[in-house]
Amino acid sequence: MGPTDLHDLTLAAAATLIAKRQLGPVEYTEALIRRTDNLEPQLNAYITRTSEAALEASQAAQAEIARGNYRGPLHGMPFAVKDIYDTANVLTSGHSRTCIDRVPAKDSTAVARLRAAGGVLLGKLATHEFAHGGPSFDLPWPPARNPWNTAHFTGGSSSGSGAAIAGGLAPASMGSDTGGSIRGPAGLCGISGLKPTYGLVSRAGVLPNSYSYDHCGPMARTAADCAIILNAVAGHDPADPASSPRPIRDFTAGLENGVKGLRIGVIRHFWEEDAKVHAELPPALEAAIDVFRKLGAIVEDVRLRPLQSYSDVKVIAAESELLSLHLPELIRRPEAFGQDFRARSLAACLFTAEDYVRASRERRAILGEMRPLYRKFDLFLAPNNSAAVRLDAHDTLSFWRQPNFTSPFNCTGGPALAVLCGFTTSGLPLSLQLAGRPFDDATVLRAGHAFESATGHWHKRPVLKAGVAPAALDVKPWKPDTSTVEPAVRRRAESAAIHAGLKLPPAILEELVAVAPYALAKAQRLARDHAREAEVCSIFDPGRDID
Repeated sequence: MGPTDLHDLTLAAAATLIAKRQLGPVEYTEALIRRTDNLEPQLNAYITRTSEAALEASQAAQAEIARGNYRGPLHGMPFAVKDIYDTANVLTSGHSRTCIDRVPAKDSTAVARLRAAGGVLLGKLATHEFAHGGPSFDLPWPPARNPWNTAHFTGGSSSGSGAAIAGGLAPASMGSDTGGSIRGPAGLCGISGLKPTYGLVSRAGVLPNSYSYDHCGPMARTAADCAIILNAVAGHDPADPASSPRPIRDFTAGLENGVKGLRIGVIRHFWEEDAKVHAELPPALEAAIDVFRKLGAIVEDVRLRPLQSYSDVKVIAAESELLSLHLPELIRRPEAFGQDFRARSLAACLFTAEDYVRASRERRAILGEMRPLYRKFDLFLAPNNSAAVRLDAHDTLSFWRQPNFTSPFNCTGGPALAVLCGFTTSGLPLSLQLAGRPFDDATVLRAGHAFESATGHWHKRPVLKAGVAPAALDVKPWKPDTSTVEPAVRRRAESAAIHAGLKLPPAILEELVAVAPYALAKAQRLARDHAREAEVCSIFDPGRDID
């Protein structure tokens, strides 16, 4: 295999070659650095590259392997991480102007574990600001671009991770998922990405978005690659108060066991009733369902809550936590944040403590609703996302106007895997989700691997050439339209901002007023008929009472 082909290796394939000493970590790392030199101007995948340190680490790994001290499939393996993971003495910015000079003293737990497994850090990847608002063009770094068509969106917020892996700049990354931020970019970029069970992978040393909804997880070409990464990073960490003490299994064991006899519930109403999708996604989903049937799975339809309900529960709780996190800086210098971030986070000042508690009680109800379904089904199949839209077609209000397909499994806390299921006629990836019982991540990965092996969709790669300019865009800043906002809603927004201590310039206040009707509607839709004894999710173990 020549140097120009090395970028096309899966993590598993590269690890096999390294273990057999048919590929050296130095050669592999050098090939990926050269490819990144050539293609990064098109993709904007990185915020910070650590090429010199990567070469030194690859040389050390190569020497260790030559001495017979092979640590496993990540030894000598290049990887990158979303720029919310702390890396010792390397900028961790959150893709935000407010952290433009933040250099942590030590690694996050996940990065430390990847290094301990022999991994070679290539650098820090683009995200949406603090893993939230975007894609934004008003930040110090541009948004990442989709390797399948650089005019199009990568998905977010692990945007650089999706672009880097799909573009062959790195074989693996760690992303984060609060409402779909691993699965979204994995789907739009045509790769695989796992949101593990909440508490399975440590969040210590990772810039938080929402304490009760954040998941850290792997992104790679295939489900099998994700399993290899998960083996290295999963496990209890006393530094993370949400870390599960449950024993960890080998997630690569049993990957080849297929899906025969597994019971799969298809959440058909998600795409047929609850949300609009690209016209070519439903046929791709039907074809995927047929593949699982042919592989021996038992497939039937199942109904969950409407998508909107999950979105309301998640957004009210998660945005409240996010606002609390960033409120001091938003009070001090709101203009330092990107517009997309403000258009999401500021609206949480409209949510009351009672709204937050109701959302938490509703989440507990969601967990209760899932228990009988976990007994009936081993897996759930749902859309992941439609095809990527153009970057200059981004609608700041879409976050508030329409629910996504991924939030339900952030509410449940169980594992969910993005799997490539086809392409549009224009060549953009289409993706589905496989979700499972909490702490049954291995079954989800096994099913994803079976599907990928049966279809081979993942073999198709985007065509990228060095020296090509990225597609031209016509980006226009969002101009909030508050002409239809009722005076009472405006007064409520203005009062809530003052109560939160915010001193917003007029233009930023208009951003808050514009999204206020959508935020208030979410709170209004939340159930108010909880029984007196109904609990909240302040103590959250997604696997409680299902074992």
